[in-house]
Amino acid sequence: MGELEGKVAIVTGAGRLRSIGRGAALALARRGASVVVVGTGRDPTTYPEDEKVVGWRDIESVADEIREMGQRALPVIADVSDAQSVDELVEKTVLELGRVDILVNNAASPKGADRVPAIELERSQFSLVFAVKVFGSFYCAQAVARKLVEQGDGGKIVNVSSIAGKIGPPSALVYGAANAAVDAMTKSLARELGPYGVNVNSVCPGFVETVRWDDMLGTETWEKMVSRGVPLQRATDGDEVGEFIAFLCSVGGSYLQGQCINFDGGKVMEH
Repeated sequence: MGELEGKVAIVTGAGRLRSIGRGAALALARRGASVVVVGTGRDPTTYPEDEKVVGWRDIESVADEIREMGQRALPVIADVSDAQSVDELVEKTVLELGRVDILVNNAASPKGADRVPAIELERSQFSLVFAVKVFGSFYCAQAVARKLVEQGDGGKIVNVSSIAGKIGPPSALVYGAANAAVDAMTKSLARELGPYGVNVNSVCPGFVETVRWDDMLGTETWEKMVSRGVPLQRATDGDEVGEFIAFLCSVGGSYLQGQCINFDGGKVMEH
């Protein structure tokens, strides 16, 4: 039996082939957890080429991978920026799987029109990024926390943030601000939920080889950013980040609380 046997995890933003969400969902399943795989119901015509080639089916494909491990999987389409949709997600989880123990807040709006200088940033983009990352993380954390307190068995909440929330990169104002807000929520939640035995932490990745970086992967600019900016001189991927998230949800992470942990190969070193 895995150490998370009998536990139920919700992972948002988990439908992409190359993603932190999928990596976390699979890592949790390998440790014995049942997993609710949450996605937005993407239009298949928008899938990246590697997903089209393998006949990827978004959250259904991830759910199938989990079932192949012998674990339960529940694929759910939900809009985390909508409070009612989130409440329905959590209620569906408890109704079909009996409880909830773990939340991985990974959903984020796609990288794109928000990555421009601040004076050119459309205000609608600011609202969109915050709606998914900040409001979505709050709605999910609040709904799951209510269940965790009610159950009385403790639990784990891991917010996927970014080192962007700490360094404030240019042409990414709203992305950095949204992740800084997630880190601030993490600390408040950790103080409030600690007495109930609920661990709340943030993981702050650096360069991760997911679809979000497809516009730069393999380019000379990418290679320079990684080799010059990361002491380990390599990027990470969704599977590696997912394994760390699963660690935070297991016994090894049981005394970590309110931490916003850089998972970036040493790019940002704090003291």
